Parts: sequence; structure tokens; C-alpha cells
Amino acid sequence: MSENICKIPAGTPVLVTGATGFTGTVLVRKLVDAGLKVSAVARASSNLEPLKDLDINWFRGEVYDETIMKQALQGQEYVFHVAAAFREAKSTYQDYWNVHVKSTQIIAREVLNNPDFKRFVHISTFGVHGHIKNPPATEETEFAPGDDYQRTKLDAEMWLNEFAAENDLNYTIIRPAAIYGPGDRRLLKLFKMATRKYFPLLGKGKCMYHLVHVDDLTNTFIIAATHPDAQGDTFVSGGDEAIPIADIARIIADHFNVDMKILRLPIGPFFLAGDLCEMICKPFGIEPPIYRRRVAFYSKDRHFDVSKMRNVLGYQPLHSNKDGIIETADWYVQQGWMQKS
Repeated sequence: MSENICKIPAGTPVLVTGATGFTGTVLVRKLVDAGLKVSAVARASSNLEPLKDLDINWFRGEVYDETIMKQALQGQEYVFHVAAAFREAKSTYQDYWNVHVKSTQIIAREVLNNPDFKRFVHISTFGVHGHIKNPPATEETEFAPGDDYQRTKLDAEMWLNEFAAENDLNYTIIRPAAIYGPGDRRLLKLFKMATRKYFPLLGKGKCMYHLVHVDDLTNTFIIAATHPDAQGDTFVSGGDEAIPIADIARIIADHFNVDMKILRLPIGPFFLAGDLCEMICKPFGIEPPIYRRRVAFYSKDRHFDVSKMRNVLGYQPLHSNKDGIIETADWYVQQGWMQKS
């Protein structure tokens, strides 16, 4: 992190939720390195080992547990609400609502009791916009959440906007694009697929994907915490430009010296297969091998205009798509999850 990114004075108490996740881990390290007094909330089941070398005051419990959260929020001057519910077959609407909406309500109401509180940085998702019909989208593009995860993220945003206006709460909302970088495993399957002879793409669309490197994303969190023009506003945090999935695959294949070809397949049968798998697996709490949301991924455009992040926050992404993808691929190799010839 650039030395000039963090304007929060050393020793300031800050709280991070979702601290043991991919993004939270990167953020916490930056805040500790900046000399801040960091507290964090983590589930009882969360693994704290990757952060054991850091001086963090831990609160163990759920982010929607009012007792735990009130304890964690005492005296905090900044809150970075990064926590998000796991997308799993067994997850219910109530699970998503608890983690996304209820926790936000607890935090917002509690920090009002602290006269020294500075800002609530609330992390949402660009998924609240759903498929972008007329790309590139901006923060003002119509909402079209496609599942309970996205719907409850949007519910949390809307509630926070209204509550903050009525109660003079200082806050900023960040909508991350698709987060990636060293430490992430979510895109590992895509990376592996790109090293095979054929890379399957469903449907005929461009399948534009907007990435954000976790380093850039967490930098925008930190800048938004103190930037005067970020108060009460919302920002999409993403790389300089979107990229077609086929181009991501080609960058990976070229990096691994693989002669890969794009294989286009009709999307309809996969939607049907996804619906059937979900219908059979969901009642038993089994994660389906294929499901509609994953298939729909290939039919949607996620292309955003990030000029607001640049013009208002003054932040220019440090990682290009190509460099970030190659860096992530090399990290996968270092973990032994992929092999480079």
C-alpha cells in the first residue's frame, strides 16, 4: 500500500468485520501496518492462523449477534463492514438477511452512540445491478439483483441510505467488482480450465467481466474512510476496464504456454441441467454440481464505468487486468494448485 493511502492517524481504533476472509485479511494487514488499533469480528469457526502474527483484538461470534457487536463497536472511530454470507446450497434468505441487513442495522445504530465516530465504510457488491443491459453501468444504473445474496445486499444499502439521512450518520458504500488476486481461490477453477485444450463458453455473448484486484479494492476502502467527498456516497470499485472471459482464458493459456481454443456451447441445456440439479440437491442441503446462477454467469454483462472512483476518490487502479491475472496464476503455481511448463 502506498504510504499516502491511509490518512487515518496511527493509534486510531478501527473495527473490521469479515476479517478472516480473502478481502478482509488483506485489509486488516494494511490497517495494522498503518499503525492503527485494529479490532475484528470473526465467527467461532473462522481460522485465525493466517493473521496470528498481527496485533488484533478479536471478538468471536456472528456479525448479527447484537451482544457481540455492541462489545466490538465500543470506542471504534471507523468501521469497515466487509462480512458477507457464504453462498451455499443450504443458505436461506434469512441467513443472507442476518449477515447483510441485520448486521448493518446493528452497526449503524450502535455507532451513533459514539461522539468520536468518524465513518462507516459499508461493503456491498456490484451484483445489485445484475445484468448490465446498456454497458458500461454506473453507480446510478437500475438495480436488478438476481438472487437472495444480491437482494439482501441491496436491502442493506437502501436501509443504510435512509437511516443515515435521518440520523446524520457518516458513511460510504463501496460496490466491489469481481475480486481476485493472490490469496483468492474462487477463480481457481476458471484458471485451470484455461490451461486445457478447450475452454468452454456457454452462449454467444461477450460475457464481459469486471475484475478488481484485492490490493486496489482495499485501497479504495481506506481512501473512502477519510475522503471528505466520499461521505454519503456510493462507489463501484473496479479495474480500469472490463474484460471478456475469453480474453481472461487466453491470458492464462498464453502464460502457461498452452494452445487453447474457445469452445462455444449452447446455454439452454445447461440452464435445464442447473435447475434439475438444484431441485434434487437443495432439499438435502447438498451443493449442486451445476446450478442456474453459475450458468447465468455466461449470459450476463458486468461492465462498469469506474470514473467516479477515479474522479471523486482520486484513485487510479495499480493493477492492469493482464498483470493481475498473471500474478494470480503464478500464486496458484506457488501453492501447488497449478503447474507451469
